[in-house]
Amino acid sequence: MRLTVLYDPDCPLCAHVREWLGRQPQLVPLGFVPAASPEARRRYPDLDHASTLKEITVVGDGGQVYRDTAAWIVCLWALAEHRPRAQWLATPAGAPFARVSVLAAAKYRALTAAPCDDACELPAPPD
Repeated sequence: MRLTVLYDPDCPLCAHVREWLGRQPQLVPLGFVPAASPEARRRYPDLDHASTLKEITVVGDGGQVYRDTAAWIVCLWALAEHRPRAQWLATPAGAPFARVSVLAAAKYRALTAAPCDDACELPAPPD
């Protein structure tokens, strides 16, 4: 089993989280691919690549796609030291805390990342 995290390399928060995830002991290997990159488009042609620049997206090797809060939880689940926390965040009791964390990260990203102004909308690759 392997998970691929699609991240925005131009976002300081995304780049920091990617580095942090990569340094953690992993129970499930995490790979990292820049969102909407040619590599991401090649690997996952059916994804909405513009949306992967706006929200964290994780793809399992079986084709599972996790977005938003579920993506953060599955990233934590892959980490040796954070799996118990991820399992709790996936429960009804933990879900509000997971959602608030994702909203806080989105707000921080909105304040610190360069504005997208539809520049993130990449054209579709030629047929």
